[in-house]
Amino acid sequence: MTTTERPGTGGGSGLRGWQQRALAAMDQWERGSFLISAAPGAGKTRPALEFARSQLAARAVDGVVIACPTAPLTRQWARAAHALGLELAPDAASPRPPRGFHGVVVTYARIATSPRVWAGGTRERTLVIADEAHHLGEDLAWGVGFSEAFASASRWLLLSGTPFRSDATPIPGVEYDSGGLAEPDIAYSYADAVRDEVCRPVVFVTYDGTLSWRSGDDVIETSFDTVLSSREASRRYRTAISTDLPDGLPRILGEADVRLRALRAGGHPEAGGLVVAADSEHARKIAGRLREVSGVSPVVVLHQDPKAATKLAAFTNSGDPWIVAVNMVSEGVDIPRLRVGVYATAAKTPLIFRQIVGRFVRTIQGRALEPSWLYIPADTILRDHAASVETELRYLVRERGELDEGFDELERRETEKGEVLDFEPLSADVAPQMTLFGPAPSTPAAVITRMPEPMPMPVPLPESESQESVPMFERRAQLRARRHKLVGELARDRRTRHGDVNAEVNRAIGIESVDKATVEQLERSIEWLDRVLYGR
Repeated sequence: MTTTERPGTGGGSGLRGWQQRALAAMDQWERGSFLISAAPGAGKTRPALEFARSQLAARAVDGVVIACPTAPLTRQWARAAHALGLELAPDAASPRPPRGFHGVVVTYARIATSPRVWAGGTRERTLVIADEAHHLGEDLAWGVGFSEAFASASRWLLLSGTPFRSDATPIPGVEYDSGGLAEPDIAYSYADAVRDEVCRPVVFVTYDGTLSWRSGDDVIETSFDTVLSSREASRRYRTAISTDLPDGLPRILGEADVRLRALRAGGHPEAGGLVVAADSEHARKIAGRLREVSGVSPVVVLHQDPKAATKLAAFTNSGDPWIVAVNMVSEGVDIPRLRVGVYATAAKTPLIFRQIVGRFVRTIQGRALEPSWLYIPADTILRDHAASVETELRYLVRERGELDEGFDELERRETEKGEVLDFEPLSADVAPQMTLFGPAPSTPAAVITRMPEPMPMPVPLPESESQESVPMFERRAQLRARRHKLVGELARDRRTRHGDVNAEVNRAIGIESVDKATVEQLERSIEWLDRVLYGR
C-alpha cells in the first residue's frame, strides 16, 4: 500500500482492497463452492459481477445464473451488471438467457417451484451465484430446490452479509467448523468496513423505564433489568413497543424525530428515518404517532402492498423524513440516506437484527462518514445482539478515542416468538438510557471526512451490447410495451384481432415469438408498425 492509498480502496484501481483480494482468491478457484461473507454495504455484488465478466470474456463459462431472495433484487442485480458491461435478464423462467443477454437472474422461490426445468438448462460450465445464501438454510424448499437445480454446475459462488450457523438446515455448498460456524473463503467484517470507511458506524441507543401490564388477574410492573419468565418477558417487550402508551414507544418516536431533525438541520437535509414495525396494524398506528410528533405523514410500506417496491424506490430518491415498514427492510433495500431508526418489530433473531442494522450502514459518496442512530428496547436479547456488533467494533472505537460504554456480557436466551399475546399493556414511562457503541446521545458524533474514491467504469465485454444508460432488460420491456400499443392501434384500425396483427408482424420480421424477440427485432417491429400506421 502506498502512503496515499486510503484503506480498503485498492490503491485507486476502482476496486476496494477486500474486493481485489476476493478476485485474486477466485482466480485459483476451479471447482466446488466459494463463500464470500462481507458486511452489508461493503459491496459483495461488485467482485461477483467482475468475476462473472472475466470468466465470460475468457470463455471459461458458458453462462451465468444469479439466484437471490426477491424479484426486486433480480432487477437490482441486472442494473448493476449493466454498469459493468453485462446484460442479465431479471426474474427469468429458465437458465438460458434471451438472445443478446449474457445470463439470467432468478428468485429462489421460482427455482424451488420447478427445479427440474432449471436442472435441464444448467451445464457444467454454468457459473451459479447465490446472493444472500443464508436463505438457503432458512427455507428448506429453497435449499433443496437450489441443490437439485444446479447439481451439474461445477462452481457455486455464495454471497452473504449475515453471519450464520448450521443450527437448522445446513446451507448447500457451505463448510462448517466444529462449532457449527460457516467457514468463508473470504471474510470482510463490519468492523473491517467501518475501519476502511466503507460503512457507517451505528450508535445503539437503548430505552428502558417502568413498564406495566395486566397478566390474568395480576398487574406486573417492572423494567428490563428484572428477570422474568419467557411469557412475561414477551409481554414486557410488547408493552415497550405498544403505540397506545404515550410515555412508551410514542415518546421514543419523538426522541428519534428530534435526532433526525438535528441531523437534517446540521448538514444532511435529506437524512431519513426508518421504523420497523411488528405487523400491518402496528405500522399504521406508528405512522399516526409519527405524524403527531413530526407534523409529517410518513411513508408506510407493507409487505402485502403491491406498490411496496414503488414506494421504497420513491422514498429512496426523495427527501421525505420518515418511512414505516414491515418485512421490507432486509436484503436489497438500499437507502443510503437512512440515519435514524427505531426497532419496534417483535422479531428478535440475530439474522433479522443484523439485517435491520445493515439498513443504516450505507454511505453516500461525497458526504462525511457520520454515524447512524438506532433506538432499541433494552431487552436482553437485543442488547446481546448489539453487544456482538459492539464487540466487533470495540478495538476500533478505543483506537479512535471515542466513547466506549460497553456493558457486561449477557446470557443469550431463546429468540422470542412473534405471536400475538393475550394481555393488556397498562402503562410505560421510558427514556433513552445509554449508547452501546459510539458517542453518547448528547455528545456530538465524531466525523470521518475521507470518502471512497469513485469507481471507474470497466471495459465492457467484447460480446456485450451497446452500453446505453438503460439496461437491456429495461430497454426490451419499453420496446415490448411500445410494440403492444402499436399492434393494438392497428388492430382497432383494421377491426381485427390483436393476435392476428401480432402474428403478421412476427412473420414480417421473422420473429418466433415476442417473448423470444431481441432488442433489434423489437425495434424493427416498431419501425414496421410505424410505416403501416403512419407512413413513417
